Amino acid sequence: MAIRERVFNTIVNSFKRHGAETIDTPVFELKETLTGKYGEDSKLIYDLKDQGGELLSLRYDLTVPFARYLAMNKITNIKRYHIAKVYRRDNPAMTRGRYREFYQCDFDIAGQYDPMIPDAECLKIVHEILSELDLGEFRIKVNDRRILDGMFAVCGVPDDKFRTICSTVDKLDKMSWEDVKNEMVNEKGLSEEAADQIGEYVSMQGGMDLAERLLQDQKMSQSKQACAGLTDMKLLFSYLQLFQVTDKVVFDLSLARGLDYYTGIIYEAVLTQAGAVPAPVGGEAQNGAPGAAEESVSVGSVAGGGRYDGLVGMFDPKGRKVPCVGVSIGIERVFSIMEQKAEASAEKVRTTEVQVMVASAQKNLLEERLKLTSELWNGGIKAEVMYKKNPKLLSQLQHCEDSGIPLVAILGEQELKDGVVKLRTVATREEVDVSRADLIEEIRKRTSEV
Repeated sequence: MAIRERVFNTIVNSFKRHGAETIDTPVFELKETLTGKYGEDSKLIYDLKDQGGELLSLRYDLTVPFARYLAMNKITNIKRYHIAKVYRRDNPAMTRGRYREFYQCDFDIAGQYDPMIPDAECLKIVHEILSELDLGEFRIKVNDRRILDGMFAVCGVPDDKFRTICSTVDKLDKMSWEDVKNEMVNEKGLSEEAADQIGEYVSMQGGMDLAERLLQDQKMSQSKQACAGLTDMKLLFSYLQLFQVTDKVVFDLSLARGLDYYTGIIYEAVLTQAGAVPAPVGGEAQNGAPGAAEESVSVGSVAGGGRYDGLVGMFDPKGRKVPCVGVSIGIERVFSIMEQKAEASAEKVRTTEVQVMVASAQKNLLEERLKLTSELWNGGIKAEVMYKKNPKLLSQLQHCEDSGIPLVAILGEQELKDGVVKLRTVATREEVDVSRADLIEEIRKRTSEV
């Protein structure tokens, strides 16, 4: 939890730096609110039994409740963050940070704005948070739903198969192209020829240059939708250059994100360290046999999001639309990496923030210790005292060593007479006498660097 708190602080600071306010929504929603928003993932929603005429479900993410909140309260623009638990009936894999109950950290910008400016800021936030958490190398893959749909159309995918084929393409980070093609052709009934054409496109990666190349592409340029997406992609990259994040961002046509509600840009951040090297441009390599090195970091995506302009309208009785773009940090996966790192390094993680231990070397000073502790608490100092009448000085000092408390305030008969306290630095064992009146100030000064 101490590690988690540190991570949350980093994330919240970034969200606040970008001007977001925070909201909260209930853990459960009406079942109908969640139904039909998540594509093939809907089977992972936890349903609660009907107990009074209402069918309820536990929230699956924080985006759909956010959209419902905007529609119900007729809010047309807001920049908000929300950190809370969500629930999925999935197969847990603890080592990879996959749970059935887990936190999501979401940042969203709702409102009618000029294209790609809020979208670029969301990517800047992902870049900022992942750099600050220092998790190692990462890449942010971007694509656009319109480019995907345009690609499906020109490759000969029937309209009614767009979403289901999209879900299959979304598995490219876990399965080889052979298996994905197999699923498209044999399970989903797509023609072999269409699948091969899709295969050519989904192996492409690049930056603004790739967007320009695809605008000239004979097939792609036939799709109005794809062209609109590619033009916006060029604009996005020009803003990302200004935000200085293009070193980590790659336009990747294989990125699909399976959720039904995305309408424009989509993105996902993946960690690439410890042997999980970014694949060369081409379909096979990224799904090579997982070596031993890959095992330690098979964490997958640590952040994802996109634009969902139609979602709020689904909840508005008049169908009023509120354009939205957002990002979600996959916090549990981040935690599992941070915890592994903490275990690997010998550094002890402090789980409390106590600045000083009030101790005594002599007997019968319990009242004095309690009095001093109370003075410190009232002065806003984080202080602790042993719950024993006459503890041994050694065991008091040992407690400080064990829990990382930096200072000890020692009381004795002489100190009480002189109106001072002996302040001992645990690490160096240095001791100084500090007058009782200056004690709070002295402790503050010494622990502000810690």
